[in-house]
Amino acid sequence: MADRLRAAMQQRYPSVAHMKAQAARRIPRFAWDYAIGGIGAEAGVRRNIDDLQRVLMMPRYLAEGADAPVLATRLFGRTLEAPFGVAPMGLNGLIWPGCEPPIAAAARRHGVVHVLSTHATRSLADMKRHSGDNGWFQLYPPNDPALESDLIGRARQAGYEVLVVTIDIPGATRRARDIRNGLSVPPRIGARTLAHMLARPRWLARLARHGIPHFRNLEPYAPDGLGIEALGRFLGSLLAGHITADRLRRIRDQWPGRLVVKGVLDPAEAAACLACGADAIVVSNHGGRQLDAAPSAAAMLPAIRARLGPDVPVFADGGVRSGLDIARMIALGADYVFLGRPFLFAATLGDDGADHLIAVLKEELRTTLLQLGCDRPARLPAFLAAPPAGEPLAGGQREW
Repeated sequence: MADRLRAAMQQRYPSVAHMKAQAARRIPRFAWDYAIGGIGAEAGVRRNIDDLQRVLMMPRYLAEGADAPVLATRLFGRTLEAPFGVAPMGLNGLIWPGCEPPIAAAARRHGVVHVLSTHATRSLADMKRHSGDNGWFQLYPPNDPALESDLIGRARQAGYEVLVVTIDIPGATRRARDIRNGLSVPPRIGARTLAHMLARPRWLARLARHGIPHFRNLEPYAPDGLGIEALGRFLGSLLAGHITADRLRRIRDQWPGRLVVKGVLDPAEAAACLACGADAIVVSNHGGRQLDAAPSAAAMLPAIRARLGPDVPVFADGGVRSGLDIARMIALGADYVFLGRPFLFAATLGDDGADHLIAVLKEELRTTLLQLGCDRPARLPAFLAAPPAGEPLAGGQREW
């Protein structure tokens, strides 16, 4: 039975594009707009995808020893089954109620990293039980030092060993889709929102089963008795302000494990993060959701890799929709690649949707390596034929 179900899912949803199409039919409009949308004209969202599509790879068909590519990779002293994982995503429980534990559990089963957002709708302690040793915690540093220390302490107590500090949200943004939809958490049930919900009975049934989503990791700090709008203003006020070098060093002093800084695009700032004690960085423009004029991770990876050298772990996200895209990011300089939106699309297929997505991505990546004549992801930079912009590189070698 299980084999038949897997075969049926493979036939119906052989790619992320097919999963996205199904998700669009199952997620209410206000939640769908939040999941796929960006800021401004949403050029940054499109740029992330387009820049990756312009990355060309040079196959070598006379290769020897590349008939059975190995996807396993070493990261922070551990062996992972593939060089990609689940990016931190907020409001998952609103986009598809109850999806967070199955996604984390799938990452654990498949031996890939799962990063839990501060803005998750399940608590960090609860989610660590699902993600196990593969679970990392992503911190939006509160501007109250006491709250910041408490959140870090809770992450340590829950058993997380890697802390991912996101630095690219210095303040609230204006996203037209969310403003028009009146998006809030918990959602305000107006006529427009109610119409969106009633049009998606599967989503509504899951909401009834899993309950109204809340920011479980932040609400303990909110004063009692706040209404929805006041609670939203309070939670937004916690994250106002840039993450200065002093704040980053303060977090480093409090965190005994690995420290990763997410949201870096400038090579000089990447080096500055390392000087503040970071162990690794994530090259990211936050999925095109913060600054519409920001360059893509694909565009900035080569320069950042050149600035930091070969030994610093560099991760990336943004616009990744296939195993081939994962290979492209690694060829440009990433050691590990994260995906966000595709996991939300896959969640709407059922509680085994994330398992299906990871299996598809692994097979796509394995096929890409086989076609290139590359025996492992770490050697992909030697197969780069052309970066996102500019002339092809001689011999497919990285020359940044």
